[in-house]
Amino acid sequence: MDHTAALVSLATSVPPHQFHQKQILEAARSILSARYEQFETLASLFANTGIRNRYGVKPIEWYLEPRGWPERTNAFLEGAEALFINVAQAALARADLAACDIDTVVTVCSTGIATPTLEARLAGKMGFRADVSRVPVFGLGCAGGVSGLSIAGRLAQARPGTNVLLVVLELCTLAVRHDELTKANIVAASLFGDGAAALVLRAGDGGATRIEAVGEKLWAETLDIMGWSVDPEGFGVIFQRTIPDFVAGHLGPAVAEILARMELAASDIDRFVCHPGGSKVITALERALSLDQGTLAHEREIIADYGNMSAPTVLFVLERAVAQGLPRRSLLTALGPGFTASCVALRHAA
Repeated sequence: MDHTAALVSLATSVPPHQFHQKQILEAARSILSARYEQFETLASLFANTGIRNRYGVKPIEWYLEPRGWPERTNAFLEGAEALFINVAQAALARADLAACDIDTVVTVCSTGIATPTLEARLAGKMGFRADVSRVPVFGLGCAGGVSGLSIAGRLAQARPGTNVLLVVLELCTLAVRHDELTKANIVAASLFGDGAAALVLRAGDGGATRIEAVGEKLWAETLDIMGWSVDPEGFGVIFQRTIPDFVAGHLGPAVAEILARMELAASDIDRFVCHPGGSKVITALERALSLDQGTLAHEREIIADYGNMSAPTVLFVLERAVAQGLPRRSLLTALGPGFTASCVALRHAA
């Protein structure tokens, strides 16, 4: 019997407030331009991201006022709980399961702090059993969708026949800052949105799409590439290096190294499913992975429709790839703070 973890269902969800990219640019201009003389020079970033729309847990007026930790945290708890319930129930329905059938819940989130954690706060509303295993994961950033899938898959494989629910949820918009007059803050304002994805995994009873192998690479001395700073107002984004340049120069060898540990080669991969950080990152991914320009079409569609939602974004891409029909072997890839590349190889039986 094959005890590798299989994908039983996949669902995605976004909060109710849709923002157009030009609307966000005007909001950012109203907040920052009078105090930051370089704003107009950097405003072109909004047009160059490839983003048309994004979603947020609050109406746009909420973001126009300065906010501190208490307000951000209240907004996070309210928005995250609603989004968790929505996406988890959708994944359970597609798996023909109830919440009481779930044995392990893995919750991945790096954009808010909740203790008790989200799955504990929602156990009663969801209907989780009292003996459900809870695995909250914080700090993976944009790599969280792929790394979370890796963690959930290994937990399913460790206990064949049990149901593992993975919820990957990020509310990036709540980190918007009025006080940080920096290029990094403008980049963040031009890119990030809110969203969530949920999957049910199970090992030991067949399944068309299976996790064949997983792997990661952590680069030394790269803590400054991406992350959060923390101060009395909230999270502050850290972007100290140009990520597209890092992707172009380092991702190809890293993926080859990870594939070699999986006993695979790039020629064995029929489809790459990548976290799309932005249009320049997607172009860098195609170059780094030796793909024809335009190959990562789903990635471009997702970034256009939703922006960069951090961890769940790659799972939105996977959902579109599944709908189109997965090839025999796919490789999910994402980069996140650490600085880390995370990969999951999926094997699909037609």
